[in-house]
Parts: sequence; structure tokens; C-alpha cells
Amino acid sequence: MDVRPHDPFLDAADEPVRARLRTLRALVHELVPEAEEVVSYRMPAFRRGRVFLYYGAFRHHVGVYPPVRGDEALIADLAPFRGPKGNLVLPHDQPFPEALVRRVVRALAG
Repeated sequence: MDVRPHDPFLDAADEPVRARLRTLRALVHELVPEAEEVVSYRMPAFRRGRVFLYYGAFRHHVGVYPPVRGDEALIADLAPFRGPKGNLVLPHDQPFPEALVRRVVRALAG
């Protein structure tokens, strides 16, 4: 069985959080197929020449880093999900905002 770098992080999460992480991972692979899975700063991350996205599961949310910059329309749409430092906070008790996350992945991948 082929183990990928993010597998231990996803395997450690409880369902349904694991499903949210898998959805995020699949979106990145769909939108940026050349992205490489890596671990950076002890977090699952994606690299395409440079690390462009980190993500992680926390008690009450999935976090996506770094904050989106430069796309004012997207930043405005992210307002309900922005954490104190501008990172994306996706609460477990809310539906996964797939369309918004797609836009974030595209913006961060540049």
C-alpha cells in the first residue's frame, strides 16, 4: 500500500473531520494536479515550486493557510471564514464551502 505524506494526518482525524480533510485534499489535486504533498512546519502542505497551501484539523475547525492576499472580491467573500490572522477557518458544525475553497486553492496556487 502506497502511503502518501498526508495520510497520517488524515488517519488521525475523527470522522466526519477526516471526510472534510479528504475533500480539501482532493480539491487541491483536482485543481493543481502537479502539486506535491509535503509536510512543512509539521503540517500537511502542498508544493508546486514553493509551498502554497497548508491545512490542518483542529478541535472546532479545519484551518487553511496562508491568508489569501490581493483578490479583494475573494477576500470579501471569505469574511465569514477568516480567522484572526486572516487564515481560513472552516467550522466543523457548518457545511463545507466547496465552491469558496476552490477559489482559495486557485488563488493560493497562483
